[in-house]
Amino acid sequence: MAETNTSIALDPVKQFSVFAENRVGRLHELTSLLKNNNVHVMAVTVLDTTDSAIVRMIVDDPDKARELMVLNAFPYAECDLIAVEINDESDLESALAALLEAEINIHYIYSFIKRPEGKSAVAINTEDHDVAAQALNQRGFRVLTQRDISR
Repeated sequence: MAETNTSIALDPVKQFSVFAENRVGRLHELTSLLKNNNVHVMAVTVLDTTDSAIVRMIVDDPDKARELMVLNAFPYAECDLIAVEINDESDLESALAALLEAEINIHYIYSFIKRPEGKSAVAINTEDHDVAAQALNQRGFRVLTQRDISR
């Protein structure tokens, strides 16, 4: 059964955009820090520039991740985004069609590495998360909350 729009608003999925120097080993330092403190990276994508990288990630414990990044000099920004459960590529196409039909602009999308229940999911940053969640729910998609991602 699809989650309601209200639960998304009350418990949105948190994304961290970590700003890291573009040097050998920096991504490893970040992921090791999280792993060594029992914070699991559930989804990740990296945008590379000449001097720096932006590591966008979703973790299972945002509070602990936030604390670790502050204490270990990893500058970051945080935002909410939509996470939607899918079964296969046809579900991805249907989810994107639902957003197109609702005239929702997608800024970027990336897939989850894993989910606690073993199902696939994608993270989607849109111009209007509430309308996007409603459009996906109306098509029968399960829009995830942070609680769904946490272990």
